[in-house]
Amino acid sequence: MNIHFLDPAPENNHPILLLHGLGTDSRSWGYQFSALASSGFRPIAVDLPGFGRSAPLQGRWNIPTVADHMASWLSGSGYGSIPVVGISMGGTVALQLAISHPEVVSSLILVSTFACLRPRNLHTASYLFRRFVSVAMRGGASQAEMVAWHLFPLPEQKELRTAMVDLIHETDPGVYKAAMSALATFDVRKKLATIRAPVLVISGEQDATVPLDNQRELVEHIPGARMVIIPGARHAVTADHPDSFNAAMLAFLFELSPTNAVEIR
Repeated sequence: MNIHFLDPAPENNHPILLLHGLGTDSRSWGYQFSALASSGFRPIAVDLPGFGRSAPLQGRWNIPTVADHMASWLSGSGYGSIPVVGISMGGTVALQLAISHPEVVSSLILVSTFACLRPRNLHTASYLFRRFVSVAMRGGASQAEMVAWHLFPLPEQKELRTAMVDLIHETDPGVYKAAMSALATFDVRKKLATIRAPVLVISGEQDATVPLDNQRELVEHIPGARMVIIPGARHAVTADHPDSFNAAMLAFLFELSPTNAVEIR
C-alpha cells in the first residue's frame, strides 16, 4: 500500500500518527505540526487511502479495511506502538485501529468524532441528509461550499473556507462518496468497552456536524476515557481554535509520558 505522509520533524524521537477528516488530507494538520515538533514529538500526518496522494484501496472504501491498511503500514514503518490522533472520519479510523489492532496504538485522541453517527436533532439531521443527497446525485465537489460555510461561518474565516473548498475539489469523487457511505453505516458502540488504550475526547462546544451527545457516548463507554470541550469551537476545532486544541492535546500526551516533554509553546 502506497501511503503518502508528511513528516515535518524526523529528528524527533516520539512519533504520533495524525488522521485527517473527510475531504481533506495530511495538510489539514498544519496548525499542529509546530506545537508537536517544538514539544519533542514527531508528527506523522498521513493521507488516508484514496485521499491526497495516497493510492486508492483495491475494492470498496470502508473503515475496517482502511484501519487494516494503516495497521500494516505502521507495523512496516517500525514506529512501534504510538499515540494516534484522529478527527471526524480520521477518528473513526483511529477507533477501529484501537479495536482491531491494539498493538499499534499506545493512546488515542478522538476529535469531533463518533462510534455511531445518529443525529439527535433536526438541524444536524437535515444538514447531513442534504450532504448525502448532494454527494449521491452530483458528487463531493457539489457540496464543497456548503461544508466550508458550515465549518467556518465567521466573516474572518474566509481563508479557511477557501482552503476547505480547494481540498474537497481535489478529493477523488468516488472515494468521497464511498467514505460518506462508510461513515453513515459505521457502528462500533458494542466494541468500545474493549479499548484499553488511554483515551481523550476533544470536542468543539458548537459542533453542528457531530452532536456532542454522540461524542459523549465515547466517554461513557470507553473505560477511563476523558473529555475536553473547547469553548466556542466548532467541528474543525483543530483549525478554528488551534491553540486551545494543541494545549489539550499536549497536556494529555505529557501526562502519559512526562519524560517526553520538552516545552509547551
